[in-house]
Amino acid sequence: MITVPIIVFPIGLLVALVALSFKIVPEYQRLVVFFLGRFQEVKQPGLRLVVPGIQQMRRVDLRVITMDVPSQDVISRDNVTVRVNAVLYFRVVDPEKAIIQVEDYYNATSQLAQTTLRSVLGQHDLDEMLVEREKMNADLQQIIDKQSDAWGIKVSNVEIKHVDLNENMVRAIAKQAEAERERRAKIIHAEGELQASEKLLAAANVISQNPQALQLRYLQTLNDISNENTTTIVFPLPIETIKGLFEKAPVKF
Repeated sequence: MITVPIIVFPIGLLVALVALSFKIVPEYQRLVVFFLGRFQEVKQPGLRLVVPGIQQMRRVDLRVITMDVPSQDVISRDNVTVRVNAVLYFRVVDPEKAIIQVEDYYNATSQLAQTTLRSVLGQHDLDEMLVEREKMNADLQQIIDKQSDAWGIKVSNVEIKHVDLNENMVRAIAKQAEAERERRAKIIHAEGELQASEKLLAAANVISQNPQALQLRYLQTLNDISNENTTTIVFPLPIETIKGLFEKAPVKF
């Protein structure tokens, strides 16, 4: 009666130990295993054996992580203060480095993204921040990826989401845009006047070389006037005719 518990207890403990030793690793994860505190191996997906107490393990997810970079106050190169936030896409490509080389790779990558965002955008003017986002995204991705490579991190993309301005700056930009539109309108109007004057000059040259063309234009103008509802018709006379009349009939006072 006394020997039964002594035999059953070690068997139950052994079964529990074996059950705890088997780990299921999904396809998107890796197990970083340590043997008595020293790195041993990175276990691949499947059913894996990890002996409790002797081996320790850390699970690492290899899927792409989407990280929202908190809004940062940035002073541009032309001394304009803006608030900028971004989104970062990265994943772990070396589980051993991600566990051994840095305490918390997620937090470390977040801090690195924040400092890099302030540093890179501070080297650009406000107009560049608003227009050349693709270039700045590429610069941010390259810098963050290079610095996080030692942690086994691969940064695939960085996107600037918002560049927030204060109300005074928004009004100033609106005034600048309105002035730019007025400037373009005046230039277009001046170009139109120049082209019109060139066409009129060309037409005058053609008419001066061919008097019959002037007579045809005169008759066409009379036809246009007769088709309109008007009670007054003005008959233009050539300047040469008017001069001839004054020369033949001198004015007496």
